[in-house]
Amino acid sequence: MTEVEDSGEAQLAVRNLEKTFQSGDSPLPVLCGVDLNMQAGDQLAVTGPSGSGKSTLLYIIGTLDQPSVGTVTINGEDPFSRDETGLAKFRNSQIGFIFQDHHLLPQCTVLENVLVPLLASSGPATADEERAMNLLGRVGLADRRDHLPSRISGGERQRVAVCRALINQPSLLLADEPTGNLDQKTANNVGTLLLELSREQDAILVCVTHSLELAGRFPRRGELCEGKLVEKGSEG
Repeated sequence: MTEVEDSGEAQLAVRNLEKTFQSGDSPLPVLCGVDLNMQAGDQLAVTGPSGSGKSTLLYIIGTLDQPSVGTVTINGEDPFSRDETGLAKFRNSQIGFIFQDHHLLPQCTVLENVLVPLLASSGPATADEERAMNLLGRVGLADRRDHLPSRISGGERQRVAVCRALINQPSLLLADEPTGNLDQKTANNVGTLLLELSREQDAILVCVTHSLELAGRFPRRGELCEGKLVEKGSEG
């Protein structure tokens, strides 16, 4: 295994990233000099034991948390240089999130949930609804468009979450344990869709997971070891 190498100009560039939390009177270092470079279409799975900092790394890359030290550059820009409003706009337009708990709005239909990220801008247009329906058709849920989340299965809800993350055509797609709450067959299907759809959109995909089976399907694999990201070849 080797530390992730610099592959030149990167659309996602993480440099010397450190994150320290305060635990009582003592500092608790979680990330200790993480470096990462990814280009459009790259797909990376990050594994590591609980508490190793996988989600922390993902949240910092996704601008949901600030690093203690180091920089994150997305498409040539440091998003943390923006004010709070500008950062929220950047996040909504450039980054798509998929969480282990799908976080669908229970009062909204499947189609409305997919369109939620567009409400922060000018609101969904006809073309956006067509795109949402195309995504739902791609994941086999076009006939569920008017269903509430309570009327569809866990695997279907997670597929809706994948569509929602892709509706703005983000350049960066982040997935935090996206198959953790699913049975094996459904997890395999969601993993396949995640890889295929991100590839079709030429988006950077970073997925943190405890599933070595899912990680093995990614072209790039990294493991968080003592606060550093160490990359190794895929077995699949």
